[in-house]
Amino acid sequence: MTAPRDVVLVGVPTNSSGTADGVARAPGVLRERGLAAALGRRPGFTDAGDLALPAPQPRRGPSGLLAEDALIAMIGQVREAVRTARRDRRFPLLIGGDCPVIVGALAALQAEHDEPGLLFVDGHEDAWPPRRSPTGEAADCELGLVLRLFDDDLDPRLRGALPHLRAGNVVAVGPRDAGELASAGVPSLAGRLRALIRPAELAADGFAAVAAALPAPWWLHTDLDVLATGDFAAVDYPQPGGLTWPQLSQVTSAALAAGGCAGWSVCIYNPDLDPDRRGANAIIGYLTNALR
Repeated sequence: MTAPRDVVLVGVPTNSSGTADGVARAPGVLRERGLAAALGRRPGFTDAGDLALPAPQPRRGPSGLLAEDALIAMIGQVREAVRTARRDRRFPLLIGGDCPVIVGALAALQAEHDEPGLLFVDGHEDAWPPRRSPTGEAADCELGLVLRLFDDDLDPRLRGALPHLRAGNVVAVGPRDAGELASAGVPSLAGRLRALIRPAELAADGFAAVAAALPAPWWLHTDLDVLATGDFAAVDYPQPGGLTWPQLSQVTSAALAAGGCAGWSVCIYNPDLDPDRRGANAIIGYLTNALR
């Protein structure tokens, strides 16, 4: 694998539930466990620190999402952090927090190129209509938001902060929430994206060709709830099934080797559910091995 050089680490301590705990604590805890020191062993590494995000308010806003003001502010800050990294010819590594960090990252890529791509590695499709989301969290909705599936029902401020991703430029790997979506009457993205690969359909040996088909620049996103609970339990919404760490590492390696990847976000680690920090140590090993 050819790993990206000149990585810049950016922490994004955000939680779509409208609180500053849970997954929002992930960047800080991973730093305490030595993430920056581990990545600092590679040439060209820079640590840009954590974004200073506004305090969220845990109430639904005009689009139906919790903490919408904080969401809009986070999107803008991530967009600028990724634009700065790309301008300086660095590879941005965003550590969340939760999945809406990709909205800002994709907005930055779209400022460079009209039609960026996305490799979305996640245990959920994350395309709930905001007002139908059972939690009200933007982390239920971010892929649907960037595909602009809900524009008619969004507040103009949020709508104006969103990029516009073509469904044909998205590959989703690992969703296993089809039953939940069907029970709620929420349409699946299956058949609408370039590819939607469920865990049982994943063939790592052919995955590089799928990643290579994405238009450059494209963004790599890893939601750690794509993993099976037995491999990684420190997530807020576990499900049966999922990938193993070796499978996720194979997918990541194939993706980074395919070329065209402009940056990477890794999200959904809740330190409150990881008292012995074994989960944190596993994440650090995963990241350092991928970027070796």
